[in-house]
Amino acid sequence: MLNRKNRLLLYKLLSLFSVVRGYNILMITLAQYLASIFILSPDLPLSQVVFDINLFIIVTASALVIAGGYIINNFYDAEKDLINKPTKSMLDRLVSQRFKLTTYFILNFAAAFLASYISFRAVLFFSAYIFGIWLYSHKLKRIPFLGNIVSAILAIAPFFVVFVYYRNFETVIFFHALFLFLLILARELIKDLESMAGDLAQNYKTLPILYGPRMSKLIIGILIVLTLVPAWLLTNQFDVGYMYFYFGASSLLLVIFIFLLWKAKNKKDYVWLHNILKLIIISGVFSILLIDVDLVLNRIL
Repeated sequence: MLNRKNRLLLYKLLSLFSVVRGYNILMITLAQYLASIFILSPDLPLSQVVFDINLFIIVTASALVIAGGYIINNFYDAEKDLINKPTKSMLDRLVSQRFKLTTYFILNFAAAFLASYISFRAVLFFSAYIFGIWLYSHKLKRIPFLGNIVSAILAIAPFFVVFVYYRNFETVIFFHALFLFLLILARELIKDLESMAGDLAQNYKTLPILYGPRMSKLIIGILIVLTLVPAWLLTNQFDVGYMYFYFGASSLLLVIFIFLLWKAKNKKDYVWLHNILKLIIISGVFSILLIDVDLVLNRIL
């Protein structure tokens, strides 16, 4: 049995993990590696990619910056989250705001230091990324729609840096990125519908508050329809192997999503819609393996 001191330490570690959303960071890290192995460098030996020290530094620096981003976002949204996410907020408050800020600066400094091993351009990229996350958390997220767009761009930035590292800018990768960007942007707008109570209390000028839920639903619906375009192109114009099963299933789920969206009336409904988009995004990470099953078997077995 753990004594009181050890239990408190365990709770604080869980609190910090909750603040930085460790599960999201693990998923992003996995996605970066899978994209590197099976999309960006399919001709390279598996060991050469997995044990590439530069790739490891890029992925690690990305994880550190993202963790820092969650911390600073949590710092600015502390009061709003008390209304929208009371249970999670109680867990997050086990770690003091001062400790969170200290951790934030340490994580960002560590990321910039690691990036310096690769090149000065890498340092510039991660410095700009850090600044962009801070600017979004402090100012831009309060600007309707622009804040949502910036959030979606910041979400796909870790994949952009990997694309640049491998110098692979094929058209098919652009459509993969567009599909992901539109999904994330729609998800950001759904989150605004979820958090209307807290946003209203803290005077956040989000789309649902300024123009009403109906207008927000219309914009989300348009984004979902636009998402079906790169899904169709990837399935019919490019060789994505068995990943066409994923895009087919996702397209069907997105059509159902639109129907459920117009029927949604309360926070519980919006949480369900949020989870549908999250499921599609997470499934997409593992579906990368379906692009070339023979390649997966030959490189892993």
